[in-house]
This record gives sequence, C-alpha cells and structure tokens, in this order.
Amino acid sequence: MIHIQVISVFILKDLFLTSVYEIKYACNAHFRRSSEIPSDIFPVYHYVARNRSERSEHHRILRAMSEQVPQEKMATKDGMHPRNPHRQSYDFKVLTELSPELKAFVSLNKMGVESIPFANPAAVKALNAALLKQFYGVKYWDIPDGYLCPPIPGRADYIHHAADLLGSNNRGIVPTGQTVRVLDIGVGANAVYPIIGQKEYGWSFVGTDVDEKALASAKKIAEMNPDLGAAFELRLQKNPSHFFKGVVKDEEEFDLVICNPPFYSTNDEAAEAVERKWKNLGKVKAEQNIRNFGGVQTELFYPGGELAFISKMVAESFFFSRQCYWFTSLVSRGEQLHAIHKVLKKVKPTDVKTLHMSQGQKTSRIIAWTFMDAGKRKEWQERKFWN
Repeated sequence: MIHIQVISVFILKDLFLTSVYEIKYACNAHFRRSSEIPSDIFPVYHYVARNRSERSEHHRILRAMSEQVPQEKMATKDGMHPRNPHRQSYDFKVLTELSPELKAFVSLNKMGVESIPFANPAAVKALNAALLKQFYGVKYWDIPDGYLCPPIPGRADYIHHAADLLGSNNRGIVPTGQTVRVLDIGVGANAVYPIIGQKEYGWSFVGTDVDEKALASAKKIAEMNPDLGAAFELRLQKNPSHFFKGVVKDEEEFDLVICNPPFYSTNDEAAEAVERKWKNLGKVKAEQNIRNFGGVQTELFYPGGELAFISKMVAESFFFSRQCYWFTSLVSRGEQLHAIHKVLKKVKPTDVKTLHMSQGQKTSRIIAWTFMDAGKRKEWQERKFWN
C-alpha cells in the first residue's frame, strides 16, 4: 500500500492536481523512469494517463486504485524516454483483444516470442492501429496504401523530449493543455505526432503538408476521433519550397515546431535503403518493391536530402523568429549535425540544443533552436500562462 499512498499524496497535495496530465507527470517525477513504476500501481498510472475527462477525476482515480490488479512485469526497451509508455515489449494479448485484426499477423518468432512479420506492410499498419488504441484511446486510424506507417515508439520519444525542452524554460514543468500550440511541418497521412501530443499533454496542433491526399487522410483521422479533432487544424502548403510562409498566419504564435524531414536525396537512394531494410528483415531481395513502413515521394526524399531540407528550414525560421518559441527537427544522420550547426550559426539563434534519442540499437537526435533571449522567454511564459 505504500505506493498507493505516494499517489494519494500527489493527488491531495494540490487539492487534486488540475489535470490528468499533471497527475501523470507527478507519477513520472517520483519514479525516474516509467519502467520503475511498481506493477501494483501501473494500471492506475495508465488509467490516469488515458482518461480524458476533467470532471470528478479524483473519484475516478480513487476508484481505479481500488480496482487495480497485479500486472506481470515485461521486458523493457533500453534508451527510450522515461515517460514513453512504449518502453515495455509489445503485449500482444492486450493488443489483439483491443484490435482483433492484428491477431492474423501474430505468431511465435525463432526465439519463441510473439511477434509480427515486420516486412509485411499490412502487419505493421495493424500493429500501429492497435498501439494507438491501447495507449492513446484512438478509435479509428488508417492510412492510404503506400503512405508512411511510422514506428509509434520512436514518434512518442520525439514528443516527450520536445515536452522536456518546453519544460526546461518553464521551471522544469512541462506545459500542458490546448494553450500550448504546436506546428507539425509535414504532418503526413498518419497524424501520429498530433495524436500523441494531444493525448499525452493536451496540446493543440496545426499540421501542414504539401500533399492534399495526406491531409485528407489526417482529416479523416481527426474527424473519427472527435476529442482529437477539437485541437487539430490542417493546412495545405501550396509551395513546396516554403516551410512557414503560406501556412503561418500573421501574428500567429507557436510554442513548438516539430518536423520529421525526408531522409533521402533521390528515389534511387531511397530504394537502396529499402533493399537494406528488407535484407535486415530476412528478405533476400525487395522484389515486390514494398516498404514495410511505406512512404510516398514527399515523405521519403527531397533534393539534397535531409541536410538540404533542414538547412532551408533553418534559414526560413529566421523570418518567423518572434512567432515561434522553439524550432525543432529530427536528424536521422548524426554525421550531418556539424553541417547543420554551421547553418544555424549564420542565422544567429540565441540557443541551440541537440537532444539525443535511442531505441535499442537505433539512435537519432533532435536539433532545437530558438531566437529568443532570456527576457523574451520570460515574457512569453508569463503572457502565455504556462503552468
């Protein structure tokens, strides 16, 4: 019962913390990583994290405590953010109960562990839909054939690291709620970043893309999940050469900009990467020319590749330096960081950070920059009424 008392203290400390996000954050603050949250309170933790209603939440939390059941400990994935709920191995029993469509793809691998054939795009899409339903309460999620089907755990890591970035300028407290506005450049057909950011922290999102079909898919996801749609706006970027111009309105402000840029410079380079991926997944040759995580041209390659994309984004960000607090972008290739920093020096931001992420053997990083000095940051916080 000692762990129950810990959560009770969190709840009673500030007369039932103002939102479910703060309760979840308090739990994470007490336990250094989510994998350390004792199994006897883990159901409560996730119950609180997922419950979107703000009315009588203390009664629901206490009721959840009384109904808790022991949870079997599962292996954890090293390197992920402490608040990433995907640190544990996939629980296919739960996932297939929530999403029966996934069951057809689950079988024992060579190690005798339940898994799916990750080389099968349909299996990956079914897994994503189940994960989004389990952890974020998403009732409907689908994407058109051929579009990027991103790994959910990695996308969640980006959101949580970005949340910490905002918290670092807010007395260590991650700001939550719809007053926190996020611009997602290249939201894609999957809308995964807005889903995770809205469900985990209550943020509102504006998602932009140059692909009308992708935006139509994201719009349907939002419409089929009303609680998401209320804080999710979509805008078409008519000029592929621009990132902010044409989609950011005059006097409009964003607390955070996120972006998952195309990795490759040409179609051939993307095809070679697909070939390597298929070999790693046990396929000798990508004869069907299918990508297990999908991806259309605008999602996969850009003239000059990731470096050119981010460099142009940095250059244009200068002209929106007073409308956006933190600009960020995923950087897939670590060897490009030096060149990106050289580009950043030319626009003279007041602060630049590199946030490192790791999911097992895969490493990536987020480059973040701001043009606001200490005084401007303080004024932004006070005016925006952050927590």
